[in-house]
Amino acid sequence: MSDHTGKDDGRAVPSRRLSRLAGLGGMAAGIAGNVALNGAKQFASGKRPKASDLFLTPANAMKLTQQLSNMRGAAMKIGQMISMDSGDFLPKELADILARLRASAQHMPATQLAKVLKSEWGEDWLTRFEHFQTRPIAAASIGQVHRAILPDGADVAIKVQYPGVRESIDSDVKNVAALLKISGLVPASMNVKPIIEEGRSQLHQEADYIREADYLCRFGALLSAEDDFQVPHYYEALSTDKVLAMSYIESRPIEAMMDAPQEVRDRIVYLLMSLTLRELFEFKLMQTDPNFANYRYNDEREQIVLLDFGATREISEGLSAEYRQLMETCLSGNVENIMTHIAKMGLIPADISGEPRDIISDMIAMSVAPLSRDEDFDFGSNSIATDLRDRGMEIAGNRELWHVPPAETVFLQRKLGGMYMLATRLRARINVAQLIRDHLAM
Repeated sequence: MSDHTGKDDGRAVPSRRLSRLAGLGGMAAGIAGNVALNGAKQFASGKRPKASDLFLTPANAMKLTQQLSNMRGAAMKIGQMISMDSGDFLPKELADILARLRASAQHMPATQLAKVLKSEWGEDWLTRFEHFQTRPIAAASIGQVHRAILPDGADVAIKVQYPGVRESIDSDVKNVAALLKISGLVPASMNVKPIIEEGRSQLHQEADYIREADYLCRFGALLSAEDDFQVPHYYEALSTDKVLAMSYIESRPIEAMMDAPQEVRDRIVYLLMSLTLRELFEFKLMQTDPNFANYRYNDEREQIVLLDFGATREISEGLSAEYRQLMETCLSGNVENIMTHIAKMGLIPADISGEPRDIISDMIAMSVAPLSRDEDFDFGSNSIATDLRDRGMEIAGNRELWHVPPAETVFLQRKLGGMYMLATRLRARINVAQLIRDHLAM
């Protein structure tokens, strides 16, 4: 069954509601104990610390990270979202530790894996394969991926969902959201319910492998005539609502292309940015998870491999039209007009004024810099990302200015930001203004 004999046998996923609740409860109790101890020490020395300062200690952050990583599922996913969306605005200790969640998922022990596959495929499930690699080739928050060989020699990737993850989404989200609020991380005046609900909804969608298979096939059909992308083939006979089987494509992580020739890096970023614009304006269908692990590169065929369609979302005509108008406004370079439009979309407070307004105006001017001239923009030799972080930190400390944008825009914004981050990571040189103009003209 397996060619894995290493010492890392994985960690069982707590699959029952009570055991998951106990995990969160134990984590909360441990953190509360640390908060009480640290608070007592600071009060004894004459200090009057804020609750959030007591919570945001390295010890508490480590405890939170380890427990979310062990539990996996919605609990871990929320931690990943916090890290990716807010990493630049959290204390460095917390941001560094939370960032580990993006790559720290434990895999299931072989015994638990076998039990899951037996329930999905039957007692004789191993007879379906010439070889099945028990040690996963990837492990994430909702499931893990195994490589296998079919009797006809076909190389396949099997994504297996952790037991109990789907059933625990609602309670996990509720409990983690409560923990964040109690900690003082979220101000009482800030209504995060729409975002929490949107996140809960996305997690349910990502845990539905039949839904993901549909989007896998739809993207495969949309890109079938193109030579620049590869989408895995779907194996329906091996798939269930908790197991997703697809062809295995030999490739390497997109981040491994950092040392590739400049023209290769430029082509990769150009193609992925172009695909994002097509998703928004042409397909009206977007894979919204910006995790770099969802993109790989096939050197032999010089193709980008697209993976993981669980976070795919339909884009309404209205939202697509709003972003079309926004990008047209951004190309004009008029910061005041851009601010008016994004306020109308609900991306910033409509009544913002004074210094915070000036800071956001500066941030917008920085953000549209790649569109300011009709030539290649060098993502690798600019400090825009750092400058944006520094300016954002100036208002991030004022919680009264925190603003929750419309839920439907949150994950779309994450995808657009993710493309910018990838371009910076690969040090690409792209004429972004011309690229956007080309897609607006379609």
